[in-house]
Amino acid sequence: MSYEGRWNTVKVTVEDGIAWVAFNRPEKRNAMSPTLNAEMIEVLETLELDAQAQVLVLTGEGDAWTAGMDLKEYFRETDAGPEILQEKIRRDACRWQWQLLRMYAKPTIAMVNGWCFGGGLSPLVACDLAIAADEAVFGLSEINWGIPPGNLVSKAMADTVGHRQALYYIMTGETFTGEEAARMGLINKSVPLADLREETRALATKLLAKNSVVLRAAKHGFKRCRELTWDQNEDYLYAKLDQALHRDSEGGRAKGLEQFLDEKSIKPGLQTYKR
Repeated sequence: MSYEGRWNTVKVTVEDGIAWVAFNRPEKRNAMSPTLNAEMIEVLETLELDAQAQVLVLTGEGDAWTAGMDLKEYFRETDAGPEILQEKIRRDACRWQWQLLRMYAKPTIAMVNGWCFGGGLSPLVACDLAIAADEAVFGLSEINWGIPPGNLVSKAMADTVGHRQALYYIMTGETFTGEEAARMGLINKSVPLADLREETRALATKLLAKNSVVLRAAKHGFKRCRELTWDQNEDYLYAKLDQALHRDSEGGRAKGLEQFLDEKSIKPGLQTYKR
């Protein structure tokens, strides 16, 4: 299926099982506008049902991932409008940046190619995995504009970055690089910009080799268990295991056990079972 030209602020290309989703406002450093938020909801819901799109990579056109919220369209143009409009704008932002993306049915990778500021950290952390260019620039600049971090940026930082480092960048508005983001655990890996797309493709290819039903159960189980007690987790994670076994039409566990125990053809931890 071709998605060329379907959305104005988001560019989508599906190749070899990978959906490359790019914020497409390069002239605005891909700042997130109410229009972009509404389109991203549609993009994510559409690709979730597209069998050809098995792994989703989120990136940006031009030299930025996203510069965060478009201050003009988010605030200046809506401050004088009806309160209900502001409510919808906030709801749309949370809908795709966190509610949809965080528990997405398919693996997601943030490919941070450049500027990643403010509100951009919410979808960054909501993605399962993240690779950035060494040259990428991150920042929480809201303090410099007279506002605290918006959306769920503070929650995103609290879930990924150490207490002192998170508060330092929230309170100072200073920037940091892709290499520094990797060291503090905000992303998985930082590589030279010239290698970023191939590194991301290689990671996506690894995920494509996994059993999609089990992969979904594994990532959802991990994300939910961060919010539950030990006793609740015991019930929840065993339920996810049973659910995965029930839904897995290719019988991955049986195949994996057979290939490991009987055929001696795989070594768990080193390779995926052969379909």
